[in-house]
Amino acid sequence: MIPGVFRVRVWAPVGVLTSLAYCLHQRRVALAEPRGADDRSPVDPSLLELKMVQVVFRHGARSPLKPLPQEEQQVEWKPQLLEVPPQTQFDYTVTSLAGGLKPHSPFDAQYRETTLKGGVFAGQLTQVGMQQMFALGERLRKSYVEDVPFLSPTFHPLEVFIRSSNIYRNLESTRCLLAGLFQRQKEGPIVIHTDEASSEVLYPNYQNCWNLQERTRGRRQAACLQPGISEDLKKVKEEMGIAGSNGVDFLILLDNMAAEQEHGLPSCPTLKRFAQMIEQRAVDTALYVLQGEDRESLQMAVGPFLHILESNLLSAVDPATLPGKTRKLYLYAAHDVTLMPLLLALGIFDHKWPPFAGDLTMELHQHQESRAWFVRLYYQGKTRHLPPAVLVAKHS
Repeated sequence: MIPGVFRVRVWAPVGVLTSLAYCLHQRRVALAEPRGADDRSPVDPSLLELKMVQVVFRHGARSPLKPLPQEEQQVEWKPQLLEVPPQTQFDYTVTSLAGGLKPHSPFDAQYRETTLKGGVFAGQLTQVGMQQMFALGERLRKSYVEDVPFLSPTFHPLEVFIRSSNIYRNLESTRCLLAGLFQRQKEGPIVIHTDEASSEVLYPNYQNCWNLQERTRGRRQAACLQPGISEDLKKVKEEMGIAGSNGVDFLILLDNMAAEQEHGLPSCPTLKRFAQMIEQRAVDTALYVLQGEDRESLQMAVGPFLHILESNLLSAVDPATLPGKTRKLYLYAAHDVTLMPLLLALGIFDHKWPPFAGDLTMELHQHQESRAWFVRLYYQGKTRHLPPAVLVAKHS
């Protein structure tokens, strides 16, 4: 999660939230299990050639963004938790999208204003998070270097495009992923592209888009009053002895609980006892804020980023695209609040909070005989199939 954000200069027009699925469907790119001309017989996978991979991932485990209100319920976040594992070290440069200087990061400045018990700032990538991202990189290496010789075993700038939100934990998570993917071997500089907070699309910029801001105004507070959420929140807070803490909701409880669990820290007994309920109610809260069943809200939240993913695919399938204008691999370092609406828009959300180092991978394949195009989706390394409603959605 990230705190409230800033103003945007423009939102990319994408039609409806399902424009990705619709456009690809119209151009004979199937977002489902590859099937033959009769739409019944599966296509022989050996006839499919991998052409491009896009990976959207959440950063690794980090310290909480906001501590629990009572100090006796807070765990100690010691600086030793931030030590960098040697195998994850990999030099990189950060630039703007246009290749200029790295933009200022208002988020990192904001995080440094909150020092947690033990001395660590809020929202910092930890050693555990670095190891998680290194492991994700190794998984991608197995898939696209070892099992299928798609990528070079060493980093090549012309093969990989890297984009991250301009937040330090995401930049460092990307470093660790690349170290695992390429085993710290490179032939050329690693450049991570970032954007100004005022125009970022790698997360829902609620305060950036006036329409989205209006649709979600006050909904986080209102979520706490919804039937089921209200009663469960009251119960948990009473057992924690923080019934009077109006600023604590299920999102804050989950944020602390998940961070503590990932690091094996002695979490509050009440959080442990209600862990499953806290996660589910945090999801319910986020869906209420996001209005997950509302097409236009999802379009404004994740549409601009979905448009980027779509453009990469359509550029790759367009025979007029010049050689060297596309990459084999596109990496996007994002957040839980990116993955959730993205999964919702694609119709594959499993109603579980996106975990640290969670990833959504999109493969583009071409049939070697029919020359038809297929897209295969993976979430957390497992194949996901789009529901038929997404495949046949049309522009409004």
